[in-house]
Amino acid sequence: MFIVEREQLQSLFDALIRRGYALIGPTVRDSAIAYDEIKSVDDLPVGWTDEQDAGRYRLNRRSDQAMFAYAVGPHSWKRYLHPPSIRFWQAKRNGRGFNIHEEERKNSPFAFIGVRPCDLRAIEILDTVFTGREFVDASYESRRRDAFIVAVNCIYPASTCFCSSMLTGPRATGGFDLCLTEILEPDHHQFTVEVGSQRGEEILQDIPRRTATEEDAETFRLLMAEAEARIRRRVHTKDMKEFLYKNYEHPQWQEIANRCLSCANCTMVCPTCFCTAVEDTTDLMGNEAERSRRWDSCFTMDFSYIHGGGIRSSTRARYRQWMTHKLASWVDQFGTPGCTGCGRCITWCPAGIDLTEEFRTMQESENNKLICEEVKTNGNT
Repeated sequence: MFIVEREQLQSLFDALIRRGYALIGPTVRDSAIAYDEIKSVDDLPVGWTDEQDAGRYRLNRRSDQAMFAYAVGPHSWKRYLHPPSIRFWQAKRNGRGFNIHEEERKNSPFAFIGVRPCDLRAIEILDTVFTGREFVDASYESRRRDAFIVAVNCIYPASTCFCSSMLTGPRATGGFDLCLTEILEPDHHQFTVEVGSQRGEEILQDIPRRTATEEDAETFRLLMAEAEARIRRRVHTKDMKEFLYKNYEHPQWQEIANRCLSCANCTMVCPTCFCTAVEDTTDLMGNEAERSRRWDSCFTMDFSYIHGGGIRSSTRARYRQWMTHKLASWVDQFGTPGCTGCGRCITWCPAGIDLTEEFRTMQESENNKLICEEVKTNGNT
């Protein structure tokens, strides 16, 4: 572990820019902390923090100059690895035939600044979806292969976070090139730096640094323990998959549907949802045509449309599909849950639906049912 002073953090940005990376990091935009292209530490959300709860997100000013004193915003890194819209090819008429031009990626490789541990796990999940099987998504693979990841341990988790239940945070344990932890005290402002790859080691050589002392290491451990203690939302994950499979007809699904707007916000902000639709378009003269892919959602009626109608015509069925996929059938498909506990779906749901509360309600009702059955059985014996 190493220590980099706050004044030297710009040297990290400069080292990445010299190597041709486009820096994507957190910045204040549209009253939220969003990910966008940045150039310097001045573009970071210095002195800002976020306040989150079910259906609520606010930015607040801090009394210090902390750079990473927030949780996660409405964007995730999926936006850059698996873009909302991408054109596969374009065809133009040439006499009696067509010239077909495949879309080429011309962007610089990305350096992601400030990736939270829950989002590191989300990227690993997307890796499995898009590159970990027989068929590889070439668009995703090229972006992912070239990406340099600077993680930041989460010191100030939001009230909607439940990453500790999903074993994804608040500390990063892998999946990064470099990992920072912000230490802000009255007499100094510095960062611990952990190296996670050979590329990270090479970049670190360009940054003024010192080896961390035992006192630095103890401060780091204390900050991580305090962050863990701040996480209040929990999910009981033992036998979660089996529980959901056994409760397709639980009455709580309808209770959720009575509040759910089917707006698809939860899938749009989710760092792992990957549903898409493929569209073919042509001009009126038939001289040009193109095929593109855009984000879609299992909450839309058309997503489950098969000749004759949609398979999931009710809000109840669509919410059940989303939550059961995230926490159960995703395990069968890819070996892990599709949820990382980032809490975005809770914060950005306009109806304030809380996945952790809904799951707990179902578990408690089933436990109460078992207790009642046990009491009834014992009373008859």
